[in-house]
Amino acid sequence: MRHRAQFYFFFAFFLWSTQALAGGRLIVRINGGLPIAKAACLLAGCTVTESLDGALGQVFLVTPLNLLNLNTVLQVLSNAIGVVDVEPDLVATLVGSARDIPPALSDKAPVNYHGATVPEGYVNQPAAQIIRLPDASAMFRDAAGAGVVAVIDTGVDPSHPALAGVLLPGYDFTRNRVGADEKLDVNMGGTLPAAASPPVWTSPNTAANVSQSTAAVVDGSSQYGDFGHGTMVAGVVHLAAPTAKILPLKAFHSDGTGYTSDILRAIYYAIAQHANIVNMSFTLPGYSLEVATALNMATATGMVLVAAAGNDGQQEMAYPAALWDVMGVASTNDNGQLSTFSNYGPQLVWVAAPGEGVVTTYPFSTYAAGWGTSFSAPFVSGAAARLLSINRWCDQYASSQATSHAQPMNPNAGHGQLDVFQTLEAWSQMAGQ
Repeated sequence: MRHRAQFYFFFAFFLWSTQALAGGRLIVRINGGLPIAKAACLLAGCTVTESLDGALGQVFLVTPLNLLNLNTVLQVLSNAIGVVDVEPDLVATLVGSARDIPPALSDKAPVNYHGATVPEGYVNQPAAQIIRLPDASAMFRDAAGAGVVAVIDTGVDPSHPALAGVLLPGYDFTRNRVGADEKLDVNMGGTLPAAASPPVWTSPNTAANVSQSTAAVVDGSSQYGDFGHGTMVAGVVHLAAPTAKILPLKAFHSDGTGYTSDILRAIYYAIAQHANIVNMSFTLPGYSLEVATALNMATATGMVLVAAAGNDGQQEMAYPAALWDVMGVASTNDNGQLSTFSNYGPQLVWVAAPGEGVVTTYPFSTYAAGWGTSFSAPFVSGAAARLLSINRWCDQYASSQATSHAQPMNPNAGHGQLDVFQTLEAWSQMAGQ
């Protein structure tokens, strides 16, 4: 894959040390497991909160007993026997933006889509045409998606009629419980608060858009700023690969924030559950050595990694998309041009995909439109799941090579705009089908 710029650990420490002072929680990799971790914390003045890598027992979340002495805790931990690295448990954010409601959102004629009744505006929206989903489905009838796509996000609405047939139970790392129902975040007995009323088909005054700064579906309420984001991302995966299973992993709250530690737990959980693809529609505050290590392990198991490039409209290194073994995805508009809000650059972006006015599922059996690289990335994850329908051994390298057969455009968009038909055709030739 493409060359990636990496940070040295001491430089990364310099960048995040002030942020660590604000949050207090630390992520520690330590040889020797829990007993050594507890011993190190005893010396440093901290407590071991939980293991982040499951049965592996090497990565822990620790909390200093006194935040005023955090620098001392960092220094002692870094020099303790068995400690490999230390980094702060920073808060990651989801990514998106807002525009007018697209015409496809008001096309509510019912159609059958792989056993579920959905609106025609969802199935036949411009984004689906742009990436040639109909052509791919017509030519590769048995390649509608296979394997498991893990979606690390705000959760999902497990009762949505379009998704119910493909959803696995998942896990909620914000509550430490099986299941990933994001409707629990609103805590309103099954209804949303007035400021977060669910979107309807045609009214321009409803919450059918995504806010500029946080990729939220609900405008005007920071508490529910990103409610529905995970259901929307899952809906795009399902549109692109309707017969693939979706494993929702809730690592983010409804306000769009999530700790790095919960993201790590979600990655290791996906590995343990033998997921085939991981969709990451979020950006970290900076490079994380532990996230990079976890994703390297995921790649080694044959997993395909996809992440949103971010919405700062800059040529910058946004993580995890900028990691060497992750396909970073930029956003395009309906004219095949890079979205003005999308990050760009050959070191960040592998391919681009539609990310403006994408019609997708939303909690409480409704639909919404989203703008942002958050909704571009799951198109690529869906394409990867379709590749698995042809050959179940399609790993990160093979998937990235196949998706590189894209529609040429601005070099800042990597290999170009995703073309699912060309992706499947290239993989069929590579796999000798």
